[in-house]
Amino acid sequence: MGIQERKRKMYRPLRRAGLEVIPDAVPDGTMPFVWGYGREDIVDGFSHRYESPRLVERLNEDWYDLAVSSGLFDHRREFLVMLPQGTRTHGAALQDMHWGRRAAPTAWTRVRLLDRWDIMGRGAASAFLGIRAGHPGFGMMALDSSVYISCSTGEIGVDVVAVARPDRSENILRELEWYALWDDRLADREMQKRIAIWLADRAPSAVSRSDR
Repeated sequence: MGIQERKRKMYRPLRRAGLEVIPDAVPDGTMPFVWGYGREDIVDGFSHRYESPRLVERLNEDWYDLAVSSGLFDHRREFLVMLPQGTRTHGAALQDMHWGRRAAPTAWTRVRLLDRWDIMGRGAASAFLGIRAGHPGFGMMALDSSVYISCSTGEIGVDVVAVARPDRSENILRELEWYALWDDRLADREMQKRIAIWLADRAPSAVSRSDR
């Protein structure tokens, strides 16, 4: 897929939601994926049931408060968001998971939060940060990997959590090590390669904490 198609299908909808994409600007050494955190890794979060009054507005307000308090933004309000490398939507990814199909490759993309934004409404409705307004789903991380924010939709509501220092979490490192070696047809081979390289490049004192 060419850059023009990606701009039209992904970048423009995200901009309407208040996220300006900054292509090819992910910091060197960024951990490629966050997965497998435990309750002890979570430092803050919130939940709202679908029937809550002013659902989108409240989700937006609480997401912004969490992003600020946890340090998601840098001084230019820039951060990372996990997006498909093609134009597969979040809803398509959920269907792939449900039916046991291999999901489309994903990667971090650097974005800047604009003055006018609507992450939980237009962002979720863009199909890349959720499946529709009020039903968001995404992963975001600070440029220095100091915090990861996960948003997921469950059976009764939306859950958002902030994970401190995902690049130092024993739980996450252990799961990444496992995934890098997972021999299954559903494994994302490109992601496995990126994880293996990232783990190998880490300082010896920080690698394989799970083995200590």
